[in-house]
Amino acid sequence: MEELITERLILRQWRKSDLKDLYEYAKSELVGPNAGWPAHKNEEESKKVLDIYIKFKDLYAIVLKSENKVIGNIGFHKSTLDENPLNLNQRQLGFSLNYKYWGREIMPEAVKCLLEYGFTKLNLDLIWCNHYDFNNNSKRVLQKCGFKYNFTKKINLDLLDNKEVTALYYSILKSEYTNN
Repeated sequence: MEELITERLILRQWRKSDLKDLYEYAKSELVGPNAGWPAHKNEEESKKVLDIYIKFKDLYAIVLKSENKVIGNIGFHKSTLDENPLNLNQRQLGFSLNYKYWGREIMPEAVKCLLEYGFTKLNLDLIWCNHYDFNNNSKRVLQKCGFKYNFTKKINLDLLDNKEVTALYYSILKSEYTNN
């Protein structure tokens, strides 16, 4: 996992020492449920999640340089948007951010960094993402970063007691990204 740096952020591998920062934002009802997972009940729950982040290395910790603090996560998941008839090299983008840092253009900065990395270093053809119809913050991030709306469908969130939600799907092709 290559460390990525922007003007205000460091995207890096998670560390055991990030536990308190992870729990700080993961315990909020404003963060997890908007991303499809339940708010963490205690630090032990966050520790189990952190161990998974460290083991699988597909999710970056978002560190705000000015505070030397982890304020969220972002990463690519190996998943396809559809049946992939063109055999596109693609990844699903996922992210979450401590609500205390919403509205500061931090997530668009992190997403744009990961788009650049995905298209230039990982040679991806397509990056896609989804958000739930009640999550307008994620919708705005995707629009600011050049994603195009594809379709909407009902899904069930396993981690939230199979709650049915409406998910909106977006994508960006490498050719669309390089023309920005």
